[in-house]
Amino acid sequence: MAKLYFNYSAMNAGKSTILLQSSYNYHERGMRTLLLKPAIDTRADVADEITSRIGLTARADLIKPKDNLETHIQDAHEKAPIDCVLVDEAQFLSEEQVWQLARVADDMRIPIMCYGLRTDFRGKLFPGSTALLAVADNIKEIKTLCWCGRKATMTLRVSKSGVAVTRGAQVEIGGNDRYVTLCRRHWTAKETRPDG
Repeated sequence: MAKLYFNYSAMNAGKSTILLQSSYNYHERGMRTLLLKPAIDTRADVADEITSRIGLTARADLIKPKDNLETHIQDAHEKAPIDCVLVDEAQFLSEEQVWQLARVADDMRIPIMCYGLRTDFRGKLFPGSTALLAVADNIKEIKTLCWCGRKATMTLRVSKSGVAVTRGAQVEIGGNDRYVTLCRRHWTAKETRPDG
């Protein structure tokens, strides 16, 4: 039975690297994968690429909030059979898109592996993450570290000068220049480094 997987973490845990390694493993065995990436994620130099911080890249189909992922995957599968679908930045999916992925796993028997953040900079769940936590067959945390050495579970948005930002839109695309990964204790205290 194919399953819907949700692999989540705070930022800088290597989610995209793991996704690209999983895709490589399928290809190495002569299988075909379909990589999907929300179009809202504009951090990569090339829009339709999934890029890891360690330099791995692969082409991905860009998806928009209103796109029907079930139809998209069916169309791609008819052109050439797909053995696995891998979704980067899955927190940006809509609830309906998560259910579409669940139907692909259930009806088409294609495994769906989603990678994304659980919560935003305010500690609130993203819509895609909320749906995946409710619907996924398999949920796994990918661990990373706070500057203090504890497990980091939270992501804090910071200003250009490194000061904690506590208000604003849920989505603001950025990398290490805008976000810091922290344990809950230091996230609560807004301590982004040892010297406070």
